[in-house]
Amino acid sequence: MPANKPIAASIFAPKTPAPANPIPSSSPAFGTPAHTLKPFAIAPPTKATILPILLPPATLRPLAFRTFTKKHSLTLTSSALQELATFIGRHCGSGWREEGLAEKVLEEVAKSWKNRNGGVIVDGNSNELKDILKTLEGNMSGGRIVTGRDLSRQNSLILDPSQEADLANTRLGLRPTNALTRDDSATSFGMSGLGVEEEEPDDEGLIHPRKWLKVVSAYDQPRMLYNVTKKHFERDPSKPSLMPSASHKTTVFRNRYNVIHQRLLRNEAFQSSSVASTKAVPALKRSASSNLTAQQTHKITPIANLLGRHGSNHMLLGLLSILPTGSLAISDLTGTISLDLSHAVALPEDSAWFTPGMIILVDGVYEEEEESTGKGLGNSNGVGGIIGGRFQGFFLGQPPCEKRKVTLGVSGLDDHTIGGGFGWIDFLGVGSERAMGSKMRKLEQRIIRKSRQTRSSPADSDPDPPSCTRVVILGELNLDQPRALQALRKILAIYSTEPEGSTPMTFVLMGNFAQYAVMAGGGASGGSVEYKEYFDALASVLADFPTLLQSSTFVFVPGDNDAWASSFGGGAAVPLPRKGVPELFTSRVRRAFAAANAELGGERKCPGEAIWTTNPARLSVFGPSHEIVLFRDDMSARLRRTAVRLKPSRPDAQEDQESEPPSTTKKSKSGDADDIDDDDDDDVDMANAPDGTDAMEVDVDSAPTLKQSKTKTNPEIPHDVRSARRLVKTMLDQGYLCPFRHAIRPVHWDHAGALHLYPLPTAMVLADPTAPPFCITYEGCHVMNPGPVLVTGRRGVGRWVEYELGGTGRVRECLF
Repeated sequence: MPANKPIAASIFAPKTPAPANPIPSSSPAFGTPAHTLKPFAIAPPTKATILPILLPPATLRPLAFRTFTKKHSLTLTSSALQELATFIGRHCGSGWREEGLAEKVLEEVAKSWKNRNGGVIVDGNSNELKDILKTLEGNMSGGRIVTGRDLSRQNSLILDPSQEADLANTRLGLRPTNALTRDDSATSFGMSGLGVEEEEPDDEGLIHPRKWLKVVSAYDQPRMLYNVTKKHFERDPSKPSLMPSASHKTTVFRNRYNVIHQRLLRNEAFQSSSVASTKAVPALKRSASSNLTAQQTHKITPIANLLGRHGSNHMLLGLLSILPTGSLAISDLTGTISLDLSHAVALPEDSAWFTPGMIILVDGVYEEEEESTGKGLGNSNGVGGIIGGRFQGFFLGQPPCEKRKVTLGVSGLDDHTIGGGFGWIDFLGVGSERAMGSKMRKLEQRIIRKSRQTRSSPADSDPDPPSCTRVVILGELNLDQPRALQALRKILAIYSTEPEGSTPMTFVLMGNFAQYAVMAGGGASGGSVEYKEYFDALASVLADFPTLLQSSTFVFVPGDNDAWASSFGGGAAVPLPRKGVPELFTSRVRRAFAAANAELGGERKCPGEAIWTTNPARLSVFGPSHEIVLFRDDMSARLRRTAVRLKPSRPDAQEDQESEPPSTTKKSKSGDADDIDDDDDDDVDMANAPDGTDAMEVDVDSAPTLKQSKTKTNPEIPHDVRSARRLVKTMLDQGYLCPFRHAIRPVHWDHAGALHLYPLPTAMVLADPTAPPFCITYEGCHVMNPGPVLVTGRRGVGRWVEYELGGTGRVRECLF
């Protein structure tokens, strides 16, 4: 019997399920949601599927050549092209050409490579290229580079305030303000992501020019070798040593020769034209300007190619050396031949020194000996040995110098690229010219402008206050002479009275700090105890000028008589480069700087400091914008002792030069035909007077004619100016600080690269007491010699040089 179901009354409506509440509430009275609403989320972009392909490097080569070589002046190796082809084929797929994906990838790789100062040649095995591709791989989506992502790994977990606000809005279910904004399509990750954008320096310490000063010692300078095959400078991968193998000595000569040889080939006088107007054999001959004629092109002949060419005229480039028999010889990378200079003259006459150990140009005739005719190489030396016969030299010359801008491939105030050069090479470890030069120059102008506005005030009576970018140079400061300390005190007192903010940027104090070799076995300057007392006396003088110690950088460059090298040199020439004075003797001086800076507390963000550097050393100001070489050596005396004596010129040579038309002569402001710079009149700046006036300046309107200048200006040129020109031209044309035989001036073979003057620095300090003080500009390089602090023959007179950064120096004197 079926169960009785309860029958509900008809008056009650059937129960219907209530509609679901869209907002479930834990408190219906207030309408509070029981659960948090789902936050607004931005759907991540779907990653497009890319089908990898195998892209042959030969197919990618035209596009890579257009991007890297023509647009960015870079050279791709085969390994780098293979790496790029593999990367593009894997991440760009079949649309690498039609959609322009490969071109964008190559553009970003080229920019990133230049920002990393990778050099001109892009090597596929380098770690830089691998890091660039690895960074790029994580920022690609669908074959395209995602520029909106943050490519800086070190800041990937750090959110700025705007990002934190967007994150809070997202959690509350609100739309972020900047989530869907479109990034600038012109932004390159190679520039913005790597942190190379130009920003205004907000830190007060970065506003002072001294904050951008860096002292580069010879042992910290990158060691560069010129690769003849790649025509490019490369870092020496070997570890330097003070006692290397004998093969490193050959590397020193080979590198010097290759650098000068490639410099000559870049010179217009050694570039032959395809439409030459004459087939005459060129030779080093005099022209009206005592320079090489512009119509001639010269060709350098290797010494090994002289065999079988008896009586022919040639031009040789090689190292002037002395044979075991005592006669002169010239050597290059192919061989050596005996040299006869009995009838040779220098071009221009008396313009440079010629000593064994220099790489020179010789023009003359090859003469075979009768007994060696047909025998080839003399004795059994083989290829590269001494060639039989002799080379009769008629004209000698220094290899022409090359301006800094030409070497780096830049020109003009805005550093426009003129092609070629080594602008991407970082020779000092402070950044290359192409990568940092333009940026640093703009920063320099901005900082100097601000410093001038800070110094100048309406109440100031001096409309042109002293500049804070000056460099004060003192040479041959013998601390064992009390009068030298008195002269130093007077010089520091002059600069301590200048207004605040106008203190010189750097004081350079150069040795010898002892008159005789210390610790050399009973020398006149005593031992280590006396040597320590000399620097203690220097510290007491410096402590009297705390304002200078607080606002300037003092750089100390040692000489041959300073410790420790003088302990075994005994006053003779010690190997270059030599290290600075040990801290054992300079502790009191450092303490004086620490005490002066302690008086300021934490107010000044750029305190003064004392730097004891090597000899030679380099000052880098604003990166590659300014390079100042500091070198202490008795160069002039050594050149006079070891120079080769040449035949004097003919008495009627003067008449022959005057008979030539004046139109072929290019005169300088001084009217001297033997001027050290005939390329640009603006480069000639002679200042040898104590008050810094230019004694060689001639008014252009009242300048004499060519014939009158020959007879009037030559007797008026002082002997000191002639000797200074001769010294400067010799050193800069050689491009080497030690152009002597190793027996005369030893060199550490693995650190010989620090002695190169290539590219030419913007300024050079040659502290040579054996030469007169001078300030000379040659081929854009300003060379200064302060001479000794104590003027010889004038009691109570101190002398130094004041150099304005980017300008010229002047010799100053004072009475004490």
